[in-house]
Amino acid sequence: MEQKQALIVIPAYNEQNNILKVIRDVRENLPSYDILVINDCSKDNTSAIAKGAGEGVKVIDLSYNLGIGGAVQTGFKYAQKNGYSYMVQIDGDGQHLPGEVDKLFACMTQTGADMVIGSRFLDIKSFQTTRTRRLGIKVFYYLFRILIQTKITDGTSGFRMYNRKSIELLSQFYPDDYPEPDAIILISKHGLHIGEVGVEMREREHGVSSITPMQSPYYMTKVIMSILFSFTRTRTRW
Repeated sequence: MEQKQALIVIPAYNEQNNILKVIRDVRENLPSYDILVINDCSKDNTSAIAKGAGEGVKVIDLSYNLGIGGAVQTGFKYAQKNGYSYMVQIDGDGQHLPGEVDKLFACMTQTGADMVIGSRFLDIKSFQTTRTRRLGIKVFYYLFRILIQTKITDGTSGFRMYNRKSIELLSQFYPDDYPEPDAIILISKHGLHIGEVGVEMREREHGVSSITPMQSPYYMTKVIMSILFSFTRTRTRW
């Protein structure tokens, strides 16, 4: 199998107003990275706009809306099948800055981590989120410290880099419902190492979050239950 270096995976659902800017930012800041857009059965023109972005952008159109977990796992499967050494997840809403990927890579090479999380709350405080969400992230922080003895300041961040080991694991077992926090448990239980580095992020310019302030307590409760279930589940072979 031909060994390729690095792949940017952009999961996108109804991001027609953001996706072209995200692709252009990746090209400008990471010209050596391949780009894969996972169109999660969008109802708008996300797919057409991504396909019209020019040469070097691969678009996979999912026949059904699988949610963030299924969309990102599609990226893992593509990266695994095509022999990439590294994969970076960048959300299609424009919050993640491709110029910050170098920080993820530096952390990975310096610490030997198999997955590196870009944190909004580690050293850098440029990104403001709601008080309820900050409370939830703090709860997750202590939960991870208790369960896997690891300090994770931004367990719900989707800005992440993976090496070949974590690509192979997550291409088979990536969680469905709450993939970002559950993947932390999964990575740790399989003996892989997690790193975290502070990064700059920006507010999304178009669209709104799928989690409203009224839904945040319900979301937090479900994520906690999912994390506990992932922790108690028998370790899978891979």
